[in-house]
Amino acid sequence: MSFRTTVPHPALILDDVRGAQKMLSGVARVTALEGSRHLTELVGSPVHLKCENLQRTGSFKLRGAYVRISGLTPVERAAGVVAASAGNHAQGVALASSLLGVRSTVFMPVGAPLPKVAATREYGAEVRLHGQVVDETLAAAQRYAEETGAVFIHPFDHPDIIAGQGTVGLEILEQCPEVRTIVLGIGGGGFAAGVAVAVKALRPDVRIVGVQAEGAACYPPSLAAGYPVSLDSPATMADGIKVGRPGDVPFALIEELVDEVRTVTEDELSSALLLCLERAKLVVEPAGASPVAALLSDPKAFRGPVVAVLSGGNVDPLLMQRILRHGMSAAGRYLSLRLRLTDRPGALAALLAALTVADANVLDISHVRTDPRLGLTEAEVDLHLETKGPQHCAEVEAALRAAGFRVMG
Repeated sequence: MSFRTTVPHPALILDDVRGAQKMLSGVARVTALEGSRHLTELVGSPVHLKCENLQRTGSFKLRGAYVRISGLTPVERAAGVVAASAGNHAQGVALASSLLGVRSTVFMPVGAPLPKVAATREYGAEVRLHGQVVDETLAAAQRYAEETGAVFIHPFDHPDIIAGQGTVGLEILEQCPEVRTIVLGIGGGGFAAGVAVAVKALRPDVRIVGVQAEGAACYPPSLAAGYPVSLDSPATMADGIKVGRPGDVPFALIEELVDEVRTVTEDELSSALLLCLERAKLVVEPAGASPVAALLSDPKAFRGPVVAVLSGGNVDPLLMQRILRHGMSAAGRYLSLRLRLTDRPGALAALLAALTVADANVLDISHVRTDPRLGLTEAEVDLHLETKGPQHCAEVEAALRAAGFRVMG
Protein backbone atom coordinates (compact mmCIF):
# COMPACT_ATOMS: atom_id res chain seq x y z
CA MET A 1 0.00 0.00 0.00
CA SER A 2 1.59 3.31 -1.09
CA PHE A 3 1.03 6.92 -0.07
CA ARG A 4 3.04 9.95 -1.26
CA THR A 5 3.28 13.60 -0.31
CA THR A 6 5.98 16.09 0.64
CA VAL A 7 3.95 18.61 2.62
CA PRO A 8 4.38 18.49 6.43
CA HIS A 9 1.28 18.39 8.56
CA PRO A 10 0.62 21.72 10.39
CA ALA A 11 0.69 19.93 13.77
CA LEU A 12 4.46 19.47 13.40
CA ILE A 13 7.19 21.09 11.30
CA LEU A 14 10.91 20.67 10.82
CA ASP A 15 11.74 23.44 13.30
CA ASP A 16 10.00 21.43 16.04
CA VAL A 17 12.27 18.46 15.36
CA ARG A 18 15.36 20.67 15.22
CA GLY A 19 14.36 22.21 18.54
CA ALA A 20 13.99 18.74 20.01
CA GLN A 21 17.45 17.83 18.74
CA LYS A 22 18.98 20.77 20.64
CA MET A 23 17.04 19.82 23.75
CA LEU A 24 18.32 16.23 23.58
CA SER A 25 21.98 17.22 23.19
CA GLY A 26 23.88 15.47 25.96
CA VAL A 27 20.80 13.41 26.91
CA ALA A 28 20.18 11.01 24.02
CA ARG A 29 23.04 9.33 22.23
CA VAL A 30 23.71 9.85 18.54
CA THR A 31 23.49 6.14 17.80
CA ALA A 32 25.76 4.37 15.35
CA LEU A 33 25.01 3.64 11.71
CA GLU A 34 26.47 0.23 10.87
CA GLY A 35 26.80 -1.30 7.43
CA SER A 36 25.40 -4.78 6.76
CA ARG A 37 27.30 -6.76 4.11
CA HIS A 38 24.75 -9.60 4.11
CA LEU A 39 21.75 -7.31 3.58
CA THR A 40 23.72 -5.25 1.05
CA GLU A 41 24.26 -8.40 -1.03
CA LEU A 42 20.56 -9.32 -0.81
CA VAL A 43 19.24 -5.87 -1.70
CA GLY A 44 21.90 -5.16 -4.32
CA SER A 45 22.85 -1.77 -2.88
CA PRO A 46 24.24 -0.48 0.42
CA VAL A 47 22.19 -1.23 3.53
CA HIS A 48 22.94 0.44 6.88
CA LEU A 49 21.49 -0.31 10.31
CA LYS A 50 20.61 2.65 12.55
CA CYS A 51 21.24 1.21 16.01
CA GLU A 52 18.62 2.73 18.29
CA ASN A 53 18.77 -0.56 20.18
CA LEU A 54 21.98 0.91 21.63
CA GLN A 55 20.22 4.11 22.78
CA ARG A 56 19.94 4.84 26.51
CA THR A 57 17.14 2.62 27.94
CA GLY A 58 17.54 0.40 24.86
CA SER A 59 15.22 2.21 22.44
CA PHE A 60 14.38 5.53 20.79
CA LYS A 61 11.61 6.19 23.32
CA LEU A 62 13.80 8.33 25.60
CA ARG A 63 13.92 10.99 22.87
CA GLY A 64 10.20 11.72 22.79
CA ALA A 65 9.65 11.27 26.53
CA TYR A 66 12.37 13.76 27.44
CA VAL A 67 11.10 16.39 25.00
CA ARG A 68 7.51 15.98 26.22
CA ILE A 69 8.35 16.20 29.93
CA SER A 70 10.79 19.08 29.36
CA GLY A 71 7.91 21.09 27.94
CA LEU A 72 5.75 20.84 31.08
CA THR A 73 5.12 23.91 33.20
CA PRO A 74 6.44 24.04 36.79
CA VAL A 75 2.91 23.36 38.06
CA GLU A 76 2.56 20.32 35.78
CA ARG A 77 5.96 19.00 36.84
CA ALA A 78 5.00 19.29 40.46
CA ALA A 79 1.93 17.11 39.81
CA GLY A 80 4.11 14.34 38.39
CA VAL A 81 3.63 12.30 35.24
CA VAL A 82 2.00 8.98 34.45
CA ALA A 83 2.50 6.67 31.48
CA ALA A 84 1.48 3.26 30.20
CA SER A 85 3.68 0.90 28.26
CA ALA A 86 4.74 -2.70 27.71
CA GLY A 87 8.32 -1.63 28.36
CA ASN A 88 10.20 0.77 26.06
CA HIS A 89 8.11 3.89 26.60
CA ALA A 90 7.97 2.99 30.30
CA GLN A 91 11.74 3.07 30.56
CA GLY A 92 12.00 6.25 28.49
CA VAL A 93 9.53 8.08 30.72
CA ALA A 94 11.16 6.76 33.89
CA LEU A 95 14.65 7.91 32.91
CA ALA A 96 13.49 11.23 31.44
CA SER A 97 11.54 11.99 34.61
CA SER A 98 14.51 11.15 36.81
CA LEU A 99 16.82 13.37 34.76
CA LEU A 100 14.33 16.25 35.02
CA GLY A 101 13.48 15.72 38.70
CA VAL A 102 9.83 14.80 38.05
CA ARG A 103 7.94 12.06 39.91
CA SER A 104 6.72 9.30 37.57
CA THR A 105 4.19 6.49 37.79
CA VAL A 106 4.15 3.89 35.05
CA PHE A 107 1.39 1.36 34.37
CA MET A 108 2.51 -1.85 32.66
CA PRO A 109 0.56 -4.94 31.56
CA VAL A 110 0.49 -7.83 34.01
CA GLY A 111 2.45 -9.97 31.57
CA ALA A 112 5.15 -7.39 30.81
CA PRO A 113 8.65 -8.95 30.61
CA LEU A 114 10.28 -8.93 34.05
CA PRO A 115 13.53 -7.30 32.84
CA LYS A 116 11.53 -4.34 31.48
CA VAL A 117 9.58 -3.99 34.73
CA ALA A 118 12.79 -4.14 36.77
CA ALA A 119 14.56 -1.62 34.54
CA THR A 120 11.64 0.82 34.75
CA ARG A 121 11.77 0.69 38.54
CA GLU A 122 15.54 1.13 38.54
CA TYR A 123 15.17 4.27 36.43
CA GLY A 124 13.08 5.73 39.26
CA ALA A 125 9.43 5.14 38.36
CA GLU A 126 6.71 3.67 40.55
CA VAL A 127 5.45 0.68 38.54
CA ARG A 128 1.83 -0.53 38.70
CA LEU A 129 0.84 -3.70 36.86
CA HIS A 130 -2.64 -3.56 35.34
CA GLY A 131 -4.44 -5.19 32.39
CA GLN A 132 -3.50 -7.91 29.97
CA VAL A 133 -2.94 -5.70 26.90
CA VAL A 134 -1.55 -2.21 26.43
CA ASP A 135 -4.96 -0.70 25.64
CA GLU A 136 -6.24 -1.74 29.10
CA THR A 137 -3.06 -0.40 30.67
CA LEU A 138 -3.47 2.91 28.83
CA ALA A 139 -7.01 3.27 30.15
CA ALA A 140 -5.84 2.66 33.72
CA ALA A 141 -3.10 5.27 33.37
CA GLN A 142 -5.55 7.83 31.99
CA ARG A 143 -7.92 7.22 34.93
CA TYR A 144 -5.01 7.71 37.30
CA ALA A 145 -4.19 11.04 35.60
CA GLU A 146 -7.80 12.22 36.00
CA GLU A 147 -7.91 11.20 39.65
CA THR A 148 -4.53 12.59 40.72
CA GLY A 149 -3.80 15.46 38.36
CA ALA A 150 -0.65 13.79 37.06
CA VAL A 151 0.17 14.61 33.44
CA PHE A 152 -0.44 11.68 31.11
CA ILE A 153 2.54 11.07 28.80
CA HIS A 154 1.12 9.30 25.77
CA PRO A 155 3.55 6.91 24.04
CA PHE A 156 2.94 8.28 20.54
CA ASP A 157 -0.08 10.58 20.20
CA HIS A 158 1.43 14.00 21.02
CA PRO A 159 3.45 16.50 18.89
CA ASP A 160 6.28 16.74 21.44
CA ILE A 161 6.69 12.97 21.51
CA ILE A 162 6.74 12.88 17.71
CA ALA A 163 9.26 15.75 17.50
CA GLY A 164 11.62 13.92 19.85
CA GLN A 165 11.40 10.70 17.86
CA GLY A 166 11.94 12.66 14.65
CA THR A 167 15.50 13.48 15.71
CA VAL A 168 16.43 9.99 14.49
CA GLY A 169 15.57 11.20 10.99
CA LEU A 170 17.93 14.18 11.29
CA GLU A 171 20.72 11.88 12.44
CA ILE A 172 20.17 9.53 9.51
CA LEU A 173 20.49 12.40 7.01
CA GLU A 174 23.67 13.58 8.73
CA GLN A 175 25.21 10.10 8.88
CA CYS A 176 24.09 8.89 5.45
CA PRO A 177 23.37 11.92 3.21
CA GLU A 178 23.10 9.66 0.15
CA VAL A 179 20.21 7.62 1.64
CA ARG A 180 17.37 6.80 -0.75
CA THR A 181 15.09 4.63 1.43
CA ILE A 182 14.43 4.55 5.18
CA VAL A 183 12.68 1.49 6.63
CA LEU A 184 11.30 1.54 10.17
CA GLY A 185 8.72 -0.19 12.33
CA ILE A 186 5.30 1.30 13.07
CA GLY A 187 3.18 0.72 16.16
CA GLY A 188 1.03 3.71 17.08
CA GLY A 189 2.97 5.77 14.56
CA GLY A 190 4.84 8.41 16.57
CA PHE A 191 8.30 7.26 15.51
CA ALA A 192 7.51 6.94 11.80
CA ALA A 193 5.65 10.26 11.81
CA GLY A 194 8.55 12.13 13.42
CA VAL A 195 11.16 10.68 11.10
CA ALA A 196 8.92 11.42 8.11
CA VAL A 197 8.47 15.08 9.11
CA ALA A 198 12.22 15.61 9.42
CA VAL A 199 13.30 13.68 6.34
CA LYS A 200 10.61 14.81 3.90
CA ALA A 201 11.19 18.47 4.76
CA LEU A 202 14.87 18.18 3.87
CA ARG A 203 14.90 15.32 1.35
CA PRO A 204 11.46 14.80 -0.22
CA ASP A 205 13.02 12.28 -2.62
CA VAL A 206 13.80 9.81 0.18
CA ARG A 207 11.31 6.97 0.28
CA ILE A 208 9.99 6.11 3.76
CA VAL A 209 8.63 2.60 4.31
CA GLY A 210 6.82 1.64 7.51
CA VAL A 211 6.63 -1.96 8.70
CA GLN A 212 3.97 -3.59 10.88
CA ALA A 213 3.56 -7.08 12.24
CA GLU A 214 0.93 -8.91 10.20
CA GLY A 215 -1.14 -9.73 13.31
CA ALA A 216 -1.14 -6.15 14.59
CA ALA A 217 -1.33 -4.12 11.40
CA CYS A 218 -3.72 -1.29 12.19
CA TYR A 219 -2.32 1.12 9.58
CA PRO A 220 -3.22 -0.58 6.28
CA PRO A 221 -6.98 -0.66 7.01
CA SER A 222 -6.83 2.80 8.57
CA LEU A 223 -5.07 4.31 5.57
CA ALA A 224 -7.54 2.60 3.26
CA ALA A 225 -10.45 4.03 5.26
CA GLY A 226 -8.91 7.50 5.63
CA TYR A 227 -9.21 7.52 9.43
CA PRO A 228 -7.84 5.47 12.37
CA VAL A 229 -9.41 2.02 12.59
CA SER A 230 -9.21 -0.17 15.70
CA LEU A 231 -8.22 -3.83 15.61
CA ASP A 232 -10.22 -6.19 17.81
CA SER A 233 -7.33 -8.29 19.09
CA PRO A 234 -3.84 -7.48 17.79
CA ALA A 235 -1.49 -10.42 18.19
CA THR A 236 2.27 -10.51 17.69
CA MET A 237 5.40 -11.30 19.64
CA ALA A 238 6.65 -7.82 18.68
CA ASP A 239 5.19 -6.03 21.70
CA GLY A 240 6.93 -2.77 20.79
CA ILE A 241 4.65 -2.37 17.75
CA LYS A 242 1.62 -4.23 19.11
CA VAL A 243 -0.90 -1.37 18.98
CA GLY A 244 -4.59 -1.76 18.18
CA ARG A 245 -5.27 1.75 16.84
CA PRO A 246 -3.15 4.47 15.21
CA GLY A 247 -2.73 7.70 17.13
CA ASP A 248 -4.70 10.62 15.69
CA VAL A 249 -1.69 12.96 15.41
CA PRO A 250 0.76 10.47 13.88
CA PHE A 251 -1.91 9.01 11.60
CA ALA A 252 -2.39 12.36 9.85
CA LEU A 253 1.36 12.71 9.35
CA ILE A 254 1.87 9.15 8.15
CA GLU A 255 -1.07 9.43 5.75
CA GLU A 256 0.62 12.46 4.18
CA LEU A 257 4.31 11.63 4.39
CA VAL A 258 4.98 7.90 4.54
CA ASP A 259 5.30 6.31 1.10
CA GLU A 260 4.39 2.73 1.93
CA VAL A 261 3.34 0.47 4.81
CA ARG A 262 4.30 -3.20 4.62
CA THR A 263 3.53 -6.14 6.90
CA VAL A 264 5.75 -9.01 8.00
CA THR A 265 4.96 -12.42 9.47
CA GLU A 266 6.08 -13.87 12.79
CA ASP A 267 8.42 -16.23 10.91
CA GLU A 268 9.99 -13.28 9.12
CA LEU A 269 10.44 -11.41 12.41
CA SER A 270 12.11 -14.46 13.95
CA SER A 271 14.47 -14.86 11.00
CA ALA A 272 15.34 -11.14 11.09
CA LEU A 273 16.12 -11.23 14.80
CA LEU A 274 18.34 -14.25 14.25
CA LEU A 275 20.15 -12.50 11.40
CA CYS A 276 20.78 -9.39 13.52
CA LEU A 277 22.27 -11.56 16.24
CA GLU A 278 24.38 -13.82 14.01
CA ARG A 279 25.49 -11.46 11.25
CA ALA A 280 25.45 -8.00 12.85
CA LYS A 281 26.20 -9.12 16.44
CA LEU A 282 23.34 -6.93 17.64
CA VAL A 283 20.68 -7.86 20.20
CA VAL A 284 17.38 -6.57 18.83
CA GLU A 285 13.81 -7.09 20.02
CA PRO A 286 11.19 -8.32 17.51
CA ALA A 287 9.78 -4.83 16.90
CA GLY A 288 13.27 -3.52 16.28
CA ALA A 289 13.93 -6.31 13.79
CA SER A 290 10.81 -5.55 11.72
CA PRO A 291 12.63 -3.39 9.10
CA VAL A 292 15.16 -6.19 8.58
CA ALA A 293 12.25 -8.64 8.22
CA ALA A 294 10.82 -6.45 5.47
CA LEU A 295 14.16 -6.41 3.65
CA LEU A 296 14.48 -10.18 3.92
CA SER A 297 10.95 -10.81 2.67
CA ASP A 298 11.31 -8.72 -0.52
CA PRO A 299 14.90 -7.46 -0.89
CA LYS A 300 14.59 -6.19 -4.45
CA ALA A 301 11.73 -3.82 -3.53
CA PHE A 302 14.05 -1.31 -1.83
CA ARG A 303 16.15 1.26 -3.66
CA GLY A 304 19.48 1.89 -1.98
CA PRO A 305 21.29 3.13 -0.10
CA VAL A 306 18.84 1.86 2.53
CA VAL A 307 18.79 2.68 6.24
CA ALA A 308 16.89 0.18 8.39
CA VAL A 309 16.20 1.47 11.88
CA LEU A 310 16.67 -1.05 14.70
CA SER A 311 14.31 0.74 17.06
CA GLY A 312 14.88 -1.27 20.25
CA GLY A 313 16.85 -4.02 21.93
CA ASN A 314 14.84 -4.71 25.09
CA VAL A 315 14.01 -8.39 24.78
CA ASP A 316 13.21 -10.82 27.58
CA PRO A 317 15.89 -13.57 27.60
CA LEU A 318 13.19 -16.27 27.81
CA LEU A 319 11.39 -14.79 24.82
CA MET A 320 14.73 -14.53 23.04
CA GLN A 321 15.26 -18.27 23.48
CA ARG A 322 11.84 -19.06 21.99
CA ILE A 323 12.31 -16.60 19.15
CA LEU A 324 15.73 -17.95 18.26
CA ARG A 325 14.38 -21.50 18.14
CA HIS A 326 11.49 -20.29 15.98
CA GLY A 327 13.85 -18.27 13.78
CA MET A 328 16.18 -21.21 13.27
CA SER A 329 13.21 -23.39 12.35
CA ALA A 330 11.91 -20.77 9.90
CA ALA A 331 15.39 -20.53 8.38
CA GLY A 332 15.54 -24.31 7.86
CA ARG A 333 18.10 -24.80 10.62
CA TYR A 334 15.94 -27.31 12.51
CA LEU A 335 14.57 -30.54 11.11
CA SER A 336 11.94 -32.74 12.77
CA LEU A 337 11.50 -36.28 11.49
CA ARG A 338 9.61 -39.43 12.45
CA LEU A 339 11.14 -42.74 11.40
CA ARG A 340 10.20 -46.43 11.58
CA LEU A 341 12.97 -48.94 12.10
CA THR A 342 13.36 -52.61 12.95
CA ASP A 343 13.28 -53.20 16.71
CA ARG A 344 16.56 -55.04 17.15
CA PRO A 345 19.79 -54.44 19.06
CA GLY A 346 21.96 -51.83 17.36
CA ALA A 347 19.18 -50.27 15.25
CA LEU A 348 19.19 -47.00 17.16
CA ALA A 349 23.00 -46.90 17.15
CA ALA A 350 22.94 -47.37 13.36
CA LEU A 351 20.53 -44.45 13.04
CA LEU A 352 22.77 -42.19 15.12
CA ALA A 353 25.77 -43.28 13.08
CA ALA A 354 23.94 -42.32 9.87
CA LEU A 355 23.15 -38.90 11.34
CA THR A 356 26.82 -38.47 12.27
CA VAL A 357 27.85 -39.17 8.69
CA ALA A 358 25.21 -36.67 7.48
CA ASP A 359 26.65 -34.06 9.93
CA ALA A 360 23.30 -33.45 11.66
CA ASN A 361 23.28 -32.56 15.36
CA VAL A 362 20.65 -34.36 17.48
CA LEU A 363 18.83 -31.95 19.80
CA ASP A 364 16.16 -34.36 21.03
CA ILE A 365 15.24 -37.98 20.41
CA SER A 366 12.21 -40.07 21.43
CA HIS A 367 12.28 -43.87 21.00
CA VAL A 368 8.93 -45.75 21.17
CA ARG A 369 8.83 -49.54 21.09
CA THR A 370 5.30 -50.33 22.32
CA ASP A 371 2.39 -48.68 20.56
CA PRO A 372 -0.77 -50.04 18.87
CA ARG A 373 0.33 -48.34 15.65
CA LEU A 374 3.56 -50.37 15.52
CA GLY A 375 4.12 -53.87 14.24
CA LEU A 376 5.60 -56.57 16.46
CA THR A 377 9.14 -55.94 15.22
CA GLU A 378 8.89 -52.17 14.70
CA ALA A 379 10.07 -49.16 16.70
CA GLU A 380 9.38 -45.50 16.06
CA VAL A 381 11.81 -42.62 16.59
CA ASP A 382 11.03 -38.90 16.71
CA LEU A 383 14.07 -36.77 15.94
CA HIS A 384 14.73 -33.05 16.35
CA LEU A 385 17.92 -32.09 14.54
CA GLU A 386 20.02 -28.98 14.10
CA THR A 387 21.09 -28.54 10.49
CA LYS A 388 22.94 -26.05 8.30
CA GLY A 389 19.96 -24.86 6.31
CA PRO A 390 17.21 -26.01 3.91
CA GLN A 391 19.62 -27.75 1.52
CA HIS A 392 21.24 -29.66 4.38
CA CYS A 393 17.77 -30.70 5.63
CA ALA A 394 17.06 -32.30 2.26
CA GLU A 395 20.47 -33.97 2.25
CA VAL A 396 19.95 -35.43 5.75
CA GLU A 397 16.56 -36.86 4.84
CA ALA A 398 17.93 -38.33 1.62
CA ALA A 399 20.87 -39.89 3.50
CA LEU A 400 18.54 -41.58 5.98
CA ARG A 401 16.38 -43.03 3.21
CA ALA A 402 19.50 -44.21 1.38
CA ALA A 403 20.65 -45.94 4.58
CA GLY A 404 17.40 -47.93 4.60
CA PHE A 405 15.44 -46.03 7.22
CA ARG A 406 11.73 -45.51 6.67
CA VAL A 407 11.09 -41.77 7.02
CA MET A 408 7.46 -41.04 7.92
CA GLY A 409 7.68 -37.25 7.82
